Amino acid sequence: MQKSKSKWPWIVIDRRQRTSEPLTQNKSETKQSTSSSKWKEYVALATVPMVLVLGNSMLVPILPDMERELSISGFQSSLIITLFSVTAGIFIPFAGYLSDRFSRKAIILPSLGLYGAAGILAGFGAVWGSYGVVIAARTLQGLGAAGTAPIAMALVGDMYKDGNESEALGLIEASNGAGKVISPILGSLLALIIWYAAFFAFPIFCALSFIAVMFMIKEPSSKQGPPPIRQYVKQIADVFRKKGRWLIPAFLAGSLALFILFGVLFFLSDLLEKEPYHIDGVAKGGVLAIPLLGLVVTAYLSGRIIKNNGHLMRIFMNAGLLGMAVSLGAAIILHKQLIWLIALLTLSSIGTGLLLPCLNTLITGSVERTHRGMVTSLYSSLRFLGVAFGPPIFGFLTSKSQTILFVIVSIMALAALIMVFFMIKPPKKAGDTAAK
Repeated sequence: MQKSKSKWPWIVIDRRQRTSEPLTQNKSETKQSTSSSKWKEYVALATVPMVLVLGNSMLVPILPDMERELSISGFQSSLIITLFSVTAGIFIPFAGYLSDRFSRKAIILPSLGLYGAAGILAGFGAVWGSYGVVIAARTLQGLGAAGTAPIAMALVGDMYKDGNESEALGLIEASNGAGKVISPILGSLLALIIWYAAFFAFPIFCALSFIAVMFMIKEPSSKQGPPPIRQYVKQIADVFRKKGRWLIPAFLAGSLALFILFGVLFFLSDLLEKEPYHIDGVAKGGVLAIPLLGLVVTAYLSGRIIKNNGHLMRIFMNAGLLGMAVSLGAAIILHKQLIWLIALLTLSSIGTGLLLPCLNTLITGSVERTHRGMVTSLYSSLRFLGVAFGPPIFGFLTSKSQTILFVIVSIMALAALIMVFFMIKPPKKAGDTAAK
């Protein structure tokens, strides 16, 4: 031990002890600061998918009011949702390319700005009684939506490694689900003020997300410049040639999961309003929140648990799809008993919560930063298609037979399970490496 004499001879100072305590304290403070900074980033990232969901789902409760106040048909009111989703689905790959070529925040921030500004325009269109202005504004909102949540997913892949990306992606998926829980309730409450209040409330959420992303997220800089467009397209084609064997099934599984989730919510929403239940408004939103809450909690916990453990991802994905297939299969028999139906649909949503964070982590970590925006955007486009086609197809099948509906969707979930089991086999360390 190295010692030194002090000014007072009866006190012996151990230099190592004297210097080690502040170092220990500094390490602790640094760790706390890093953890705090990480959670600020998580919160900022989570606002982006939340805003995306609010901008669409908040309007669902006011569609009947819109039909009455603007003197439009049910088909015309449905275009308020459909045109938004179709426009977003078309432009998501373009937003992905631009984010690869420039930066993620350079796309997310203007997109949030356009999303919010178009919401104000839609609000004034409603005040003026102009359906044309409202539908044009909703199309612009779809264009803005293309550069929000899908690009945020790519940004997570840029920012985090070593398992932290799965935690962030799980939180993003949970935020997406939480938005679906609160948006119908919030839309119903805002409609108590005036039917078009949701249009003007939405830009406030966009502004808050804009501020959070701008000041709470520091995007890592790209080490290499963007390749020429021809080379970029060739590189994307190479990615799918080398990894398409598992990437395409992953895309399809994610799209199918959201197809079933949104179809189930549409089915349950329609069922609750009919005989003998007559549950509507905020109360209906509360019932719909039950299966969505299962998704939110499971998605967040799954993201925290799996990290970059490929073995766990494989277990969670297969368990999630098995849970979906079994619960939807049981609904063939029990769909006429509401309590059992809600319990089974909640189990199916829990299965979705096990599946999606694993797929998100594998897909965002499958490629380098220069291609990540496009790959995650193509995945998000398929997810949008699943969301868009779920309700009408479930509605069509329900009009034929509820039994046939659950037979078909349980078979689809089982087919997805077989596809994922045989075609998606993550390596031991997944997420920031390529799945095999």
